[in-house]
Formats: sequence, structure tokens, C-alpha cells
Amino acid sequence: QVQLVESGGGMVQAGGSLRLSCVYSGRLFDIFNWGWYRQAPGKGREFVASTTSGDGENVADAVKGRFAISRDRTKSTLYLQMNSLKPEDTAIYYCSTVSYGPKQYWGQGTQVTVSS
Repeated sequence: QVQLVESGGGMVQAGGSLRLSCVYSGRLFDIFNWGWYRQAPGKGREFVASTTSGDGENVADAVKGRFAISRDRTKSTLYLQMNSLKPEDTAIYYCSTVSYGPKQYWGQGTQVTVSS
């Protein structure tokens, strides 16, 4: 089992920045993918960004150039730096890990609201 706890969400004006954090704990040795997803009101959950154990990265086109994913191995923490935020970035943001099996785990989510 992997436990994930997000923080850092909030309300910000368009053009502003936020940094989300996700602390992960539990069975960590076989995680090979860490990611961020989001779900806007009335929409399905969508991929935002991910990073792998080999330091590969993938970022959704909708946020490319504005959002950056990073991971601090010593703190078992995943980050999402969000710059130049737009009202359409408003959503609940979830972190996720994938372990060999495969098994995917999710955090409880953190709300990000961007006002125009």
C-alpha cells in the first residue's frame, strides 16, 4: 500500500502561481511512476504531468510551459509548480503513484481555484 497526502491548493488570481506538494509513504520500493491529475467540475479526471524512476517526464499539452513536475527523493515528496495560472486550471488536483503489479494509488485531492 502507498499513502498519498496532497497540500498547497488554494485560491489565486489568473496569472498567479501555486506549488502543490504530495507526500507519499508506505511501500515505496516498487513505485516506478509518479503523477498529477486533475478533475474540473462536471468533467472527467485528466492527466497533468508525470515522472518516472528513470527521471523521464511527460506533461500535458494544456499545461506545457506553465507547469513543472519534480520529486524530492530524500523527502518522499512530489511537487507540481504551477505558473501563469488560468481560470480553466480550476480543478481538484490529485497525485498518484504506480507500482509494479501494476497498482495505482491516489491521494485525496487538493482544490485549486483560479479567478479571472
